[in-house]
Amino acid sequence: MNELIEYFVKNYPFLWGYMLDHLEIVGLATITAILIGVPIGIYLTTNKYLAGTILQLASVFMTIPSIALFGVMIPVLSVINQGVGFLPAFLALVLYSQLPIIRNTYTGIQNVDPQLRDAANGLGMTTLQRLWKVEIPNAMPLIMAGVRTATVLNIGIGAIAAFIGAGGLGVVIYQGIVRANTTMVLAGAISVAVVAILADFILKLIQKKLTPKGAN
Repeated sequence: MNELIEYFVKNYPFLWGYMLDHLEIVGLATITAILIGVPIGIYLTTNKYLAGTILQLASVFMTIPSIALFGVMIPVLSVINQGVGFLPAFLALVLYSQLPIIRNTYTGIQNVDPQLRDAANGLGMTTLQRLWKVEIPNAMPLIMAGVRTATVLNIGIGAIAAFIGAGGLGVVIYQGIVRANTTMVLAGAISVAVVAILADFILKLIQKKLTPKGAN
């Protein structure tokens, strides 16, 4: 334990830098996944046949081991000289984020009380107005739950991205494995866990802020 604390004290600047790199790739990937997944989830509420297909496809990506997906992307992206580094890791994280975001958005919109929709229609709201002012606010708890799941998932998978040169806290774990240094491995793993816990806590606060009073 003393060695671990000493490592954190001595290497704080390096760990901080790796953490910022980690947050950058995870943050960009998660934001991109939200911009893609939420509209898809909303659209699928109008096409239940397509919804089953899309959700199954997103589930397939979740079953692929991350290191295998990285391995597949290396030769594909090598065509544009981006086989390793940021791009393959970014694309992989976006793909892994899709299932929880699409599924929760779809489920959240579907579960909005029909009486609320009827009331919105009675007030003369257009479909877009009803979606923006009624359906999305009431579906927000489920949507944000999906975002939280995707974010925590990406933080963990992002550590593996260090094996393809994407940087982040996974570098500490990787170097610890190469050097057979248990302290480095633990330091990297603990750092990833702390980032995941803090990110989930912050997103939970955002979820409460965005959720209308009375919405479950």
